[in-house]
Amino acid sequence: MSSLFAKSPLSEEQLFAEVEDVIRAAPAFGNLGDDSAEQHAWFGRAVSILSMWNPMKQLPFELAAQKAFDGNIATSRLGAREIVLALQQARHDLRIRSVGPLAVALPQGAVFDYFDELRKLVESAHSDLFFVDPYMDAEFAERYLLQVKKGVAVRLLGRELMAKLVPAVELIRQQEGMAIEVRSTSAIHDRFLFVDGVSCYQSGASFKDGAKKAPTMLTQVLDAFDAVKRNYEDLWLNATPR
Repeated sequence: MSSLFAKSPLSEEQLFAEVEDVIRAAPAFGNLGDDSAEQHAWFGRAVSILSMWNPMKQLPFELAAQKAFDGNIATSRLGAREIVLALQQARHDLRIRSVGPLAVALPQGAVFDYFDELRKLVESAHSDLFFVDPYMDAEFAERYLLQVKKGVAVRLLGRELMAKLVPAVELIRQQEGMAIEVRSTSAIHDRFLFVDGVSCYQSGASFKDGAKKAPTMLTQVLDAFDAVKRNYEDLWLNATPR
């Protein structure tokens, strides 16, 4: 991959910053491909940056952008999703190459810093978020689900506190029109956040209690990503809908 970066006029750090900016500027996923001038400009910029990241895939990126404006809803969403996933892949590839994987150590009491780090991850999603945490409750729902961008699908896999989580989620669904699924299983003990199906982060504490009672960490899962994702997708399929 290093030979591909040599063809770009930007450094890896500059490309990383550009990709992050494109992701931040993305329209809501449900509105992608609405054929407006702003959308054409955004897709054009996205394809340009992605082609700098990986010139060998310039044609597939261009074809995906064309599909986003196909007129057929299913085809349009497929094309938009391909671009969004490619941007997330570029973001994480470039982050690792330039500034390294996310690993944040937070002292006891740094509750806002923990919230702010997790908020950034939640807001970076453009298609789906998958939370795994035995202790998600109404406080978790209020704190993080309202940070989710419009059009992003959310899955919550919990264990305890369903009586507190489910009513809060239902109210948020009604108010925000969000697509949120909740399931429970007794087989989970750790805390993970999967973003757009291409990146994963482990929390040393429950998402609602991060750094409240003890020091904790937010760590990006790299080498074990495929295995971790597969394990929790299997648990999701066999979990109890709520």
